[in-house]
Amino acid sequence: MHSPMRSPMKSFRLSFALLLLACTPMAWAQQAPPLTANVEQQMSAEEFKSAGLDKLSKQELAALNAWLQQKVTTETNKAVETAVEVAKEEGRKEVKEKNRGFFDFGSQEPIRSNIVGEFRGFASGKQYTLANGQVWEQVEPASLAGVRKTDPEVSIEPGMFNSWFMRIKGYNTAAKVRRVK
Repeated sequence: MHSPMRSPMKSFRLSFALLLLACTPMAWAQQAPPLTANVEQQMSAEEFKSAGLDKLSKQELAALNAWLQQKVTTETNKAVETAVEVAKEEGRKEVKEKNRGFFDFGSQEPIRSNIVGEFRGFASGKQYTLANGQVWEQVEPASLAGVRKTDPEVSIEPGMFNSWFMRIKGYNTAAKVRRVK
């Protein structure tokens, strides 16, 4: 039984991208004034006075600082959670699309691409490299004799029990194939 292999470099790049996306909001938050800084430390004396904050008692100013701290923490946490969810969903989509054709993975939509180079008909055991990078192998006899095309359009449609069938555009014959890369 063939199992899809993911190169260690591709896995590393995907993991690194997900980590980077998850950490981006934290980096933005670190560029802002520290969360522990009070409003009077973040404003100039003129800004503080023009906002009327110099009229607040120490207790009122402490309450304002506590509220701001909570607000900034909540917003930062929401931004991080959102970034993580977006990264997870993008990762899922990438895995789903890259692994279509292996087992019963991905959508039921046909895969559409072109065979790279010259096509001279179907033959059992023959491998077909597509422009999208996928490689498919014909697993059962099917004949399309006398056909000679360069870079023909193909569609590979899912069938029953994890079977896939390749058709060349303009021909009705389908060959049963399995994805090998």
